[in-house]
Amino acid sequence: MLLARHGNLSAAARELDLTPPAATKRLSQMEARLGVRLVNRTTRSVSLTAEGETYLHHATRILAEIRDMEDAVSSSRSVPRGLLRVNATLGFGRTTIAPLVSEFAKRYPHVEVQLDVTDRPVDLVETGVDLAIRFGSLPDKRLNARRVMENRRFLCASPAYLERHGTPESLADLANHHCIVHRQNDDAYGVWRFEHDGATESVKVHGMLSSNDGDIVLGWALDGHGILVRSEWDLAKYVESGRLRIVLPDYTQPSADLFVYYSNRRNQSARARAFIDFLVQRFTGNA
Repeated sequence: MLLARHGNLSAAARELDLTPPAATKRLSQMEARLGVRLVNRTTRSVSLTAEGETYLHHATRILAEIRDMEDAVSSSRSVPRGLLRVNATLGFGRTTIAPLVSEFAKRYPHVEVQLDVTDRPVDLVETGVDLAIRFGSLPDKRLNARRVMENRRFLCASPAYLERHGTPESLADLANHHCIVHRQNDDAYGVWRFEHDGATESVKVHGMLSSNDGDIVLGWALDGHGILVRSEWDLAKYVESGRLRIVLPDYTQPSADLFVYYSNRRNQSARARAFIDFLVQRFTGNA
């Protein structure tokens, strides 16, 4: 599993606290015992063979079932303990979730938390990740979700930009403005979709600046380069301070509510339940 995740034998060996030669020997012993090659090796990287993919698929499922079994039979199941693997988006995971994990670790010292941050959604079923924290919905019906926080998205711009270029009064006016585009996953480039009075409308926008990083595009908007779509979670402090203004407030994009996703398992572990409850408390201010 570590080899598949890192794509590099040395990195997998470090996480196992082994030397690369020892890790190579262990892999060779597994392949000899099975009578098949599990990994394609090159001088720079490794990749799984078809047999390796099959082995990984079954091993991930078996390990998840073992963890579920241990949770079910543990006499101290009400006390959160054990390994909890959490995945979050890169920027949000670094700036917001990581500090919350630090708080959680102080409250629940018997829970070992592994936090991975990635921009693209992960397959919880295949990777064995317990919880994924994401804005918006994931197109995976195998998962359950709990909403942590409501989070609408609005158009915004700096006062300096609006003074120079004027404030748009309709969606059609956006064609005459500089728009900053945040490239996300497989969304159509430069197409903004809005909801207004129960109807949906799409607008093609143009601008000289775009990035796949949310913090970068937010910085450009603060510097007065154009109009940007951001969530109210990101905007709140800047709108309050006057550094950004919401424009066309009656037009909102599809919400980007914050969810915790988890596999559809009957017996969710105490550590997972505790972490989800902890997040909800922190984001709703009920802690």
